[in-house]
Amino acid sequence: MDIIRAVQSYVERMLSDTTGMKVLLLDEHTTPIVSVVATQSYLLSKETYLVDKVGNSNRDTLKHLKCVCFLRPTDESMMALAKELQAPRYGSYYVYFSNALKKSMIELLAEHDENELVQEVQEFYADYLAVDSHTFHFGMTPENMPIYLTANEWEASALDRCTQGLISVLLSLRKKPTIRYEANSRMAAKLAESVSYMVNREKTLFDFKPVEKPPPLLLILDRRNDPVTPLLLQWMYHAMVHELVGINNGLVDLTHVSGIKEELKQVVLSVDQDSFFKQSQYLNFGELGESIRDYVNNYQSKSQSQQKIESITDMKKFVESYPEFRKLSGNVTKHVTLVGELSRLVSDHHLLTVSELEQSLACNEQHKSDLEQVKALISNPGIRPVYKVKCVILYALRYEGLSTHATSELKQMLARSGVSPDMVSMVDTMLKFGGRRQRQGDLFENSNIFTRGINAIKGLKGVENVYTQHKPLLSQTLDLLIQGREHLKIQQLLPTYSPHGADGSRTHGAERYGQHGGGTSSMTALKDIIIFFVGGVTLEEEAVIAKINANPPLPGLNIVIGGTTIHNSASFLDELSTTFFP
Repeated sequence: MDIIRAVQSYVERMLSDTTGMKVLLLDEHTTPIVSVVATQSYLLSKETYLVDKVGNSNRDTLKHLKCVCFLRPTDESMMALAKELQAPRYGSYYVYFSNALKKSMIELLAEHDENELVQEVQEFYADYLAVDSHTFHFGMTPENMPIYLTANEWEASALDRCTQGLISVLLSLRKKPTIRYEANSRMAAKLAESVSYMVNREKTLFDFKPVEKPPPLLLILDRRNDPVTPLLLQWMYHAMVHELVGINNGLVDLTHVSGIKEELKQVVLSVDQDSFFKQSQYLNFGELGESIRDYVNNYQSKSQSQQKIESITDMKKFVESYPEFRKLSGNVTKHVTLVGELSRLVSDHHLLTVSELEQSLACNEQHKSDLEQVKALISNPGIRPVYKVKCVILYALRYEGLSTHATSELKQMLARSGVSPDMVSMVDTMLKFGGRRQRQGDLFENSNIFTRGINAIKGLKGVENVYTQHKPLLSQTLDLLIQGREHLKIQQLLPTYSPHGADGSRTHGAERYGQHGGGTSSMTALKDIIIFFVGGVTLEEEAVIAKINANPPLPGLNIVIGGTTIHNSASFLDELSTTFFP
């Protein structure tokens, strides 16, 4: 399962099957889908000389060009295409949709294609954004598509978008899965029901041969069961850039950096187009410093060798290697600039101090010490308000069940230190969203005296790197599934969704996974797992999947992960602050 290759194969077919000079028309949904997997030079190599939006009415008429349209089948895109066909600007049209068409949409196209210029209409299931080979998301934000109606209820349009997106992922990877979901989540259960209904309705599309045994697993999880992971500072390159600077569909905006050159104001991070980034995305900040130094040294050695032009042969070699040399030069500058900005932010915002406390709150049970350190952090004028609030949230989540917790006192301290009332209120919002009554399982592993003792020992012993001790709840969930431990517990926490009850109603909770009997043997057969987070996935969780895929514990195991969006702490807090929680 390779997410990027799946989308790229669709783009390749669209542009290769339509020979000759062409224009590519996209909509607001498909523009980022294509941009994250295809470069401008690639599009040019496919004789695509113009890329534009289908809704742009100011395009020139170019009858000698063919037009390839790749659109999401929404009402807005369909009306824009219908308007285009009524007053065509190009010689012929080849129309591809990123998901299944309704019959009414096909009729609308036929009605408006009076000049009979549409040569082809196909469904290409690339209705998601491919971050890398094992990561995808749907780009859903509170601004463009809020997902929550209440704390545990879908906005109808968001449920429809996630259903269509997951169907697209499954069809592009050619997978007909068993579906599991977190038992405490009505939203996960509703999405499981919706996806299952669509898979059964579109039986011919999912009639893959040969049938996989055991079937792939679609695992639907809920962000509220682990609200801690999105709050933590990150120290791996990719996740660190997203946390401290922000990444939007592969673009990093550096316009705020003092003295930044024009060509570096927006830079692209792509594992498919940038070999250094691909090799370094999971390096921690210390290792990254060594890696960037070696990268610069490599460039300098190549730069010096390029200066030795003493003959026509030398000149020919230089000219032939110049494009690659120039690309290397730009890439070195990009990463040196990025790492320099990360270093500045770490220093200016005292992030080592903040992160050490965050990790302690997330991983260890030390109430007296934690409370003292949180108070000290709030009193430190050099710490930004958002980091103070996040640490109080982490304290509140960990010690919510402790009768002597001091959350109210800490909120008062935040207010006295100048933190805005809206930010202080995020503490209560987070408890409503992901407090212990809302969560499933034992997020902090403090359910009994034994595990509390283990946590205390962990705090005394220390760890190899105090800034990266935390492991997302996803790690425990996958360990439970992959190792087949406590099979009954899996059925209780992650029931299987099936629409095939004896009376035609849905059934869940008691089915065994796979085609074998119970116990460990039925779990060890797992091969393909597709994980989806309602409420957004994080790059820390993505790194967990990358590590498993690099060294799978079971032969042939392959995992991809996705979510409604890819969160950093700012986007996570923003999503909750704009959501109504009764």
